[in-house]
Amino acid sequence: MNDETLRGYMSAHGEYLIRLAYMYVKSWQSAEDIVQEVFVTFYKKSDQYREEASVKTYLSKITVNLCHNHLKSWKNRISLFAGNAFSSSSDYETPETLLTSKQIKHQVAQTILQLPLHYREVILLYYYQEFSVTEISHILDSPEGTVKIRLSRARAALRKKLDQSDMEVI
Repeated sequence: MNDETLRGYMSAHGEYLIRLAYMYVKSWQSAEDIVQEVFVTFYKKSDQYREEASVKTYLSKITVNLCHNHLKSWKNRISLFAGNAFSSSSDYETPETLLTSKQIKHQVAQTILQLPLHYREVILLYYYQEFSVTEISHILDSPEGTVKIRLSRARAALRKKLDQSDMEVI
């Protein structure tokens, strides 16, 4: 792999991977560090990429694995969660609806981030990163049935914690 190809992948997938990493580690700085490590790893081991999945899926898998490593590390145990996981605005909304929507999204985001990791990751990959169940099973090295069960249980856990009106945001 040449440097130009790597730069293309970085510009095409960098922001997406940072958002994905953030959903796991809950820190923008850590997410950016992880994504840098993802591209270094990809560059060093590009000969191992067999093109069985898209580059985006392959990079996502590396990101998820590095996020899991980060979450197990001592360094992560002392970090604090700060900031908002999701933000959105629209030019066509009134200030009241924008505020209400933002509050609901924040509540949903906080609730998702409180789920156990194995539920949180399937929700984030399925709804926010828009991966299929098959792609998620490849990323997580889990059978499709396991992904479907986790997705179902994660939805049930969210329903318990949120009002039905908040679930429509997802």
